[in-house]
Amino acid sequence: MFYDWRMAFPIKVCVVCGEEFELKPGKPGFANRCPECSEPEAEEGGVAGGVGAVDRKSAAELNEARRETMKNMLYRGES
Repeated sequence: MFYDWRMAFPIKVCVVCGEEFELKPGKPGFANRCPECSEPEAEEGGVAGGVGAVDRKSAAELNEARRETMKNMLYRGES
């Protein structure tokens, strides 16, 4: 038998927004930031329609609250 073993990319947590991401070779920016937070800071100031780090962090917190609510509803039998 032939087994195809491939190394997975390490999972990191962004220091800016707290979201998990895969650290892939050749990813632009910093190794401890997700691709969205690694974009040049000039775009974050509202120029070119970029979303700032604060907006991403608040969206991440909102998504975490949604996941927690769904988990509670599914596993605790609340409907």
